[in-house]
Amino acid sequence: MLNTSRWNGFRRSAAMASGMVLIVSSSVAMAGPTLDHIRQTGKIVIGHRESSVPFSYMDADKHAVGYAVDLCQRLAEAVRKKLDMKSLTIEYLMVTPSNRIALVEEGKVDMECGSTTNNAERRNKVAFTVPHYITGARFMVRTDDKATDIVGLEGKRVVSTKGTTPLKAIERTNKERVLRLDLQEAPDHARAVEMVEKGESDAFVMDDVLLYGLIASRAQPEKLKVIGKFLTIEPLAIMLPKNDPEFKAIADQEMKRLIVSKEAYAIYDRWFLKPIPPRNTPLNLPMNYLLRDFWKYPTDQVPGG
Repeated sequence: MLNTSRWNGFRRSAAMASGMVLIVSSSVAMAGPTLDHIRQTGKIVIGHRESSVPFSYMDADKHAVGYAVDLCQRLAEAVRKKLDMKSLTIEYLMVTPSNRIALVEEGKVDMECGSTTNNAERRNKVAFTVPHYITGARFMVRTDDKATDIVGLEGKRVVSTKGTTPLKAIERTNKERVLRLDLQEAPDHARAVEMVEKGESDAFVMDDVLLYGLIASRAQPEKLKVIGKFLTIEPLAIMLPKNDPEFKAIADQEMKRLIVSKEAYAIYDRWFLKPIPPRNTPLNLPMNYLLRDFWKYPTDQVPGG
């Protein structure tokens, strides 16, 4: 269940420590495996998603685009400057919910720029920088479905994407509330939406911002809608290699700079309030209070879950 009191308590603690949070070191050690590899190869590898609209996805020309991709490009430029390199090539590699963590662990991806939740389980394997979005899991259903919340889905088929936190959340909620849901897994977000459209599933549970983005990209968006209260709170952040503090320091410093300078707000507006590919329609999603509050005291620290 959604623990807003815990989240708000954490934010109050961050506010008290804001003087420390916003102080950014002026020097970063030029060491660590990721930076050494980047310097030697002259490239940085950005992991992106196929259909996590508007965070990270493929446009009509099969180019990686999105809100998180734009932010990662800024982080890559910060790395180039810190290493005093004349040029730095960005190589893009598509990742999936099931392989994204392993690719970062194995050093095949330097930054995963998508819609990945920062939680305690994942922090055992990878690191995260300052969250670029805070969302929560809700449900996508067909417009003609009369369900308005999770109770209305009792006994129905609910799909989520393999390897995601909403999938684990709905599995736990299904057991705790004895909802008798027939839970299904899809290999990616696009397939999950297709299952709902074709009647192979009754609902798709995922971060609500992704659901709105996916609906906007469909040929007939009016046939789908989002229902229900937040099932979880999900702080989404760029994923980095674990145990590489020098590389992480550059990413954290640049994310804080982008937020404090308000550049991050302009990037947000570009992807959430203005027309975006592939249909050149806006999502019309103003920044929610959770992210606006969190960015008052930007930090890579999030509540433990």
